[in-house]
Amino acid sequence: MIRPTFLFILILAVVPAFAQNESRLHSDFRREGEALKVCTHFSVSNLKGCGQTLVMGQPMHIAVGSFSPQNGFGAGLAFVEHKNFASEWRDTWDIDALASNNGSWRAGAYMKAYRLPGGAIHMSFPGSHASAPAPLFTNAPLFNFYSQFISLNHIDYYGLGPNTQRTAHATFGFSENITGVSAILPLGRALAKGRPSLDFELNGRFPSVRPGPSGEPSADLIYTEADTSGLINQTGFLQPSEGLRLEPALFKDHLRLNYYGSFQQFIAPANSAYSFRRWNVDFNHTVPLYNVLPLRSSSYNGPDDCTDPGGTLPAVPCPPVSATQKLEGSITLRAFLSESMAGSGSRVPFYFMPTIGGSDINGTRAIASYPDYRFRGPDLILFQGSIEHSLGKLPAGLLFSADGGKIALRRDDISLDHFRHSFAAGFTIHAGGLPLIAFVYAWGGSEGSHSIATISPTLLGGSSRPSLF
Repeated sequence: MIRPTFLFILILAVVPAFAQNESRLHSDFRREGEALKVCTHFSVSNLKGCGQTLVMGQPMHIAVGSFSPQNGFGAGLAFVEHKNFASEWRDTWDIDALASNNGSWRAGAYMKAYRLPGGAIHMSFPGSHASAPAPLFTNAPLFNFYSQFISLNHIDYYGLGPNTQRTAHATFGFSENITGVSAILPLGRALAKGRPSLDFELNGRFPSVRPGPSGEPSADLIYTEADTSGLINQTGFLQPSEGLRLEPALFKDHLRLNYYGSFQQFIAPANSAYSFRRWNVDFNHTVPLYNVLPLRSSSYNGPDDCTDPGGTLPAVPCPPVSATQKLEGSITLRAFLSESMAGSGSRVPFYFMPTIGGSDINGTRAIASYPDYRFRGPDLILFQGSIEHSLGKLPAGLLFSADGGKIALRRDDISLDHFRHSFAAGFTIHAGGLPLIAFVYAWGGSEGSHSIATISPTLLGGSSRPSLF
């Protein structure tokens, strides 16, 4: 696998080569170098500009973010660049590598291709005599190409199902390469206008399980392949998926919906005993408390990119971070359901099962008062509600949330009873209008309380990274 140091060397070796042959890129490096000159003279007035260039500058900046729970905080470098074509197509490249304080690391390359502003795209077929063929799309699809390597040294495991005991605690290490392509096909004028879209994905997934950190009970010494499918043997997967997203804004933008349903197929060509299918439905409802719509991540940006794609070319750089924000707040309600299906003689590998408790492997909080990864199983139902409000006009906010849900080993056990529940309160620090840092204290479950501190692994609303399960 590619180590972060190798990717650093690759970036440093490739970038000068590009700079010698591409005047636009050379110009970008020159402007960033000039912006960094303020860092050589310390003053209060220079501090803001220096910091923003270091962590948001293009084409190179410092990359930071939380890894999966129990794997610490990561820091490294990111390279972000754009290319605009005369046809109004734009390509973006995003390469990063980070290492954490516990030895975990992640390295990835992400490319996007899309057309903005773009009028209708027409397609005619041989033999067609139509003088004006109907438009195929009123906005071009968004294509994503990516390859991400991640190595996590510490993941907690308590067995499978909703009734596991804390005394069954063990750990394991997990690595995965995800290489794939996805496409978002808008069925309206633009993705940003809330129109429905079709989502397609084709991934190659290559997982690997190893013993956890020394001094901790190792999962492979406590559990077996019989009770934890995939613990001893791992294989590669071909994982296509299809999805439909609806994002209407109703009642003059006083209610914003984000509904998403997907069907995933995990195909293990080398060992069909691990093949399975999964469907997910995710219903998000956001109610703005003021006439300020909550900002969202941009599907057009890579995870290290905060460029405003807008509708004009060239791209607008990252907006300056301001200490003064508009008064804002919102209420969010979410319902999520995930169910897995394995054929006769097949089982779902445990590392591809969702979890509740603390945060999951993607860093998403669910039933946060319980330890991270506390309950694991192939089927999940989850309800979440939260309210967040800014602290005056400061770039910070207060957060309160309530969760309820359960993990199940069989689809028939997914019901609205025997829920685990949790409450959480905390505060967030915003940059560019989006929560970047969160501190949360959770309580209310049967296993005590849990404090969580996270730094967003995406920059100011960049798109999310591929899910690890």
